[in-house]
Amino acid sequence: MIDNKPDIRNAILQSLPQPVIVCEPGNKILLANYAAEAFFGVSSSVLTRQRLDDLIAFGSPILSLVGQVNARKAPMTEYRMWVGSSRFGDERIDERIIDVYASPITEYEGQVALLFQERTMADKIDRQLVSRGAARSVTGLAAMLAHEIKNPLSGIRGAAQLLEQSISEDDMPLARLIRDETDRIVGLLDRVEIFGDERPLERESINIHVVLDRVKLLASNGVARGIAFSEDYDPSLPPVYGNRDQLIQVFLNLVKNAAEALERTQNPEIRLSTAFRPGIRISVPGVRERISLPLEIIIEDNGPGVPADILPFLFDPFVTTKSNGSGLGLALVAKIIGDHGGVIDCDSRPGRTRFRILLPVAGRKVESKIQKGAEA
Repeated sequence: MIDNKPDIRNAILQSLPQPVIVCEPGNKILLANYAAEAFFGVSSSVLTRQRLDDLIAFGSPILSLVGQVNARKAPMTEYRMWVGSSRFGDERIDERIIDVYASPITEYEGQVALLFQERTMADKIDRQLVSRGAARSVTGLAAMLAHEIKNPLSGIRGAAQLLEQSISEDDMPLARLIRDETDRIVGLLDRVEIFGDERPLERESINIHVVLDRVKLLASNGVARGIAFSEDYDPSLPPVYGNRDQLIQVFLNLVKNAAEALERTQNPEIRLSTAFRPGIRISVPGVRERISLPLEIIIEDNGPGVPADILPFLFDPFVTTKSNGSGLGLALVAKIIGDHGGVIDCDSRPGRTRFRILLPVAGRKVESKIQKGAEA
């Protein structure tokens, strides 16, 4: 009987979704699985001609981790490590924070297996939960302030209107300024109060492409007039369980933000895409089982990008890159997506900003889970 254990082991290794590489003495790369090829942006044949020192930037703690594992002859794990930029392949690894699991291969002296677990998605989902908590704080603040602030603002506005009837033309701009600023503050409070709307959503199975087509029609004749649109849709995408009007509001807000970011960009373009991406599951408060989020919708533009110092807090209330923005638009988007049982994240660099929304597929089981989570 032929021993096929090596073939089985290789098949298991290649099927892992996490990048895995095996290093020989001297840090020469002996083996890399398919996920490692995708992670580093080069083929396995190229990787196996390199040393780990060529792949990982000088000074990265990953290099010292390999040395420690070899010295101790025992597995070690390091969390939230910087990968650093490589000398070849995908330059985006410079932005990645990963957990690294390193283990000696006892059968072969000096060989170490490294498994990389990227923290990007996990951190973004954690940040989403923090943003939702901040949104709930805004909800409580809105309930307290709405009555206390709106009543005196109404009196101030009325007084400004009376002044307009009796003051000189020279003083008229000041009275109008008081009235206009009062209206602006009331409008801001109205937007904050939206976070406190706890009425149950009317949901149904929705074709997300119908929603996106509606958003494109509205935007191309309004806020995104003159900007080129492109679509890359998966025609077999199953329906999402949601509220049509709220989903239109979400995607129209994202397209509006993209259009505003493209004001000074040559050949501005907004790209809408959808795909089915099984594999990401999250927990919903009040529900024991996890919900799968296979529906991916991406709004992408070729604008200047989001400042790196703001990006981690982009969905927090009152965080904005606009000089005249309220900082509530994206916070509301995150709240609506959260109410639909999904998550949203943003990946941005100069020349490309991508908002990705992950939503569950419509179905009785999923609908029941989302409803329980909303009631928790």
